[in-house]
Amino acid sequence: QVQLAESGGGSVQPGGSLTLSCAASKYTYSSYCMGWFRQAPGKEREAVAHMKTEGSRVYYADSVKGRFTISQEKGKNTVYLQMNSLKAEDTAMYYCVAAPSTLLFCPLSASGYTYWGQGIQVTVSS
Repeated sequence: QVQLAESGGGSVQPGGSLTLSCAASKYTYSSYCMGWFRQAPGKEREAVAHMKTEGSRVYYADSVKGRFTISQEKGKNTVYLQMNSLKAEDTAMYYCVAAPSTLLFCPLSASGYTYWGQGIQVTVSS
């Protein structure tokens, strides 16, 4: 069982930056897909970014390309989401997700992820 703990959310003005962190309790497989989903009030949950803990494949939603960067610190089993040039439409609950990596590509749908964090709020407002 992998437990995910998110941190780093909060409130920021448009154009500002935040970095989310997701620490995994342990890795029991050789490779995981790890990433972030978000859900805004009244909207469907959407994939934001994900990556494999082994390898270089990275995915970004079109809405965040060029503004968000996902990265990892292997020794700490931690994944980060650096969010720059934040917009009001980035306001949402952000969830860290993980799943054993068994395919060439990581899942795009929420159902493909076994482990979920509790969620952390990001609010972008002036």
